[in-house]
Amino acid sequence: MTDTAGTPSAGTLGPGAGASATGNGLIRRRRRRWLRYGAVAVAVTVVAAAGAGWAVYAKLDGNITPDNAAATELARYEKERPTALVKDAQNILLIGSDSRSGNGNARYGRDSGTERSDTTILLHLAAGRRSATAVSLPRDLMVDVPACRQPDGSRTEPTFAMFNSAFQKGGSACTIRTVENLTGVRIDHHVVVDFHGFKDMVDAIDGVRICLDEPIHDKAAKLNLPAGRVTLDGEQALGYVRARKSLGDGSDTDRMDRQQRFLAALVNKVQSNDVLLNPVKLYPLLDAATSSLTTDPDLAHLHGLYDLVRGLRDIPTARVQFLTVPREAYAHDANRDQLVQADAEKLFERLRKDQPVAVAEEVPQDSATKSPNSSDGSQEEADPREASNHDDYSEYGDRYDGKSGTKRPDEPVAAVSPAPTFRGNTAAEDTCK
Repeated sequence: MTDTAGTPSAGTLGPGAGASATGNGLIRRRRRRWLRYGAVAVAVTVVAAAGAGWAVYAKLDGNITPDNAAATELARYEKERPTALVKDAQNILLIGSDSRSGNGNARYGRDSGTERSDTTILLHLAAGRRSATAVSLPRDLMVDVPACRQPDGSRTEPTFAMFNSAFQKGGSACTIRTVENLTGVRIDHHVVVDFHGFKDMVDAIDGVRICLDEPIHDKAAKLNLPAGRVTLDGEQALGYVRARKSLGDGSDTDRMDRQQRFLAALVNKVQSNDVLLNPVKLYPLLDAATSSLTTDPDLAHLHGLYDLVRGLRDIPTARVQFLTVPREAYAHDANRDQLVQADAEKLFERLRKDQPVAVAEEVPQDSATKSPNSSDGSQEEADPREASNHDDYSEYGDRYDGKSGTKRPDEPVAAVSPAPTFRGNTAAEDTCK
């Protein structure tokens, strides 16, 4: 039907021209249009988030410096290196460089163009990640340093020298080979960090709280701290772990004890939910850590570091242990160190075999086989009845007489025998008592 003008009448099309008789078609088209817009918006948001996540990953991943030169040098001596004895156990060498080159490091002294290992720690991660044991190696320890490749391509001669000279002569590869020759422990990975990187990591988690028995007023270390619980920022933390002559008894042993106490506090802080579950704090820590690390190629990316750290996060702090390799004054120079051979070899053997060790602030003299001059000796044959505070390590036990506590080689293992105990501490210990 049309009107007089030839235009279809309203009665023909009904309400909502061009639509169904009820107008629902227009509503459906509008709904589909908004759904399409919404889907596009969601897709854009997801892509943007993924892009931002990838950008963050790429930045952190690109921060890490791979130590390709060390990998090449170690491959050259592969046949001479120790063999790993236990699958899944890992040994990581942590090296603190005293280099004054690079951003922010010049304030700690003149850059002579060389660097030594200011701190070196052998970190043993037990198979199944049931425990972590960090063993400090004194920088003044007299050791055999092998022939090593120098930065200019020349090679040094084998020498008997202070341990930290290995890093100066041939970098991380020379230090790794020196440690492997000394301990017989296969080094699976290594990490090198400098002064600036250490400070940045401490600042990224808003400092680390420690406990001081007495105030510290040390101009050289730039420390002015009260006794009791204090939170150290990056600069203060660096002064605290590096100071030697002006704090404690001035010995390197005392300095390593302070480093171990600080690292225990650091483990507690990083394991807390305040850091690991807080992206605002976790990202700066990851950024600072990755920016300051030089590692073997297998660790020089986030995936490699994640696989390593993932196994550490669930280790109870009571099973994160710190100790110094058994040492004593060097026979020919009281200012240098040498191993207490029997105790040190016992420690190295257990690390090689992934057998447990225990630590205590004081090792009982009446139950320890300890060199008279050793400040870090090990407990060789403690009575199992005194091991109530240790885990059951009976699978590694010696044979003991139930009354006297002495060995009886003709008897099977029937009682719990504790792991040998070395002077040290755990991350669970509170230094403020």
